Amino acid sequence: MFTGIIEEKGDVVAIERQGGGARLSVRGPVVTSDAKHGDSIAVNGVCLTVVTVDDDVFTVDVMKESLDRSSLGGLTEGSAVNLERAVRADQRLGGHIVQGHVDGTAVLLSREPGDNWDNLRFSLPETLAGYVAEKGSIAVDGISLTVTTVDDDSFGVSLIPTTLKLTTMGERQVGDVVNLEVDVIAKYVERLVSRS
Repeated sequence: MFTGIIEEKGDVVAIERQGGGARLSVRGPVVTSDAKHGDSIAVNGVCLTVVTVDDDVFTVDVMKESLDRSSLGGLTEGSAVNLERAVRADQRLGGHIVQGHVDGTAVLLSREPGDNWDNLRFSLPETLAGYVAEKGSIAVDGISLTVTTVDDDSFGVSLIPTTLKLTTMGERQVGDVVNLEVDVIAKYVERLVSRS
């Protein structure tokens, strides 16, 4: 489990294609400080398992399913990525419950810079629209964000300078593809209601 509070921006140092999948090598001095084989690290919101750690670089295997259902397939060497280690039981849950199981992707539709924050609007796949609510939580590239506006096919978020500086959202441009994970509680509520 993750919180959506990004620990650092890392960068992809190598991509090795393996059949339909890939092995990624990512530099992240903070997340590798105590990482070991088998640990979970979220890369742009996708929960991946550490294979090796060498100084400040870790490698992960990404299966075809993850490449197809997330934006990870579009990464190149040098790409900046959001990194977060799995939460420990004795830590504060600063964001919201994030599983690292991407529900879909979205496109950045618009970006309006402000004095103290930027307003970003993303497309919203029809299959996820029912899980997104104004003032609710959503993970965008692994970042726990509060939805400021929502309609049938898009949603907005407002980002403070800290989020813009410490995550990849400060660099995202209109047309960029991002990973979405809707609130898991909403998915369970829907499942329970549909079975009664």
